[in-house]
Amino acid sequence: MKLATTLGLFSAIALLATTAAAEGPPRFYKDTYPGHALSAMLKADETLMGPDAKLVAKTRELIALGVAAQIPCAYCVYVHQKKARSFGADESEIREAVATAAHVRHWSTVLNGMAYDMSAFKSEVDALLASN
Repeated sequence: MKLATTLGLFSAIALLATTAAAEGPPRFYKDTYPGHALSAMLKADETLMGPDAKLVAKTRELIALGVAAQIPCAYCVYVHQKKARSFGADESEIREAVATAAHVRHWSTVLNGMAYDMSAFKSEVDALLASN
C-alpha cells in the first residue's frame, strides 16, 4: 500500500476513535495497526476528532473528505462522506468540499508545474489580501 493511501486510511478511521474508546477499537484498528502504537494513535484520534477538537465536526469531516478524494483513498472517502452526512452536511456541501479540493489541487499543479517564483507569488498574495 502506498504511504499516502496508508496515511489516508488511518486518518479516515481516526474519526471512529471517540466511539471506539467506549467499546474498544474496532477489529480493523487491531488488524492493521502496530499493537505497541495503538493506544497512542487512539489518543491522537481523540485529540483531533473528539469533543474537545477545535473544528466543528461537520467542517472537519468535509475537510477530511476533500483530502480523501485527493489521496485518493476509497476507505477514507467512504467513512468521511458518511460522517459528514451524519453531522448534517447535505449533497451541495459534499459536492463543494470535493470540488474545492480539486480546485486547490488544480492550482497546485499549475503553479508547481510552471515553477512560478515563490517570492513573487507571496508578494502578489499579500498585496491581494491587504486590499481586502
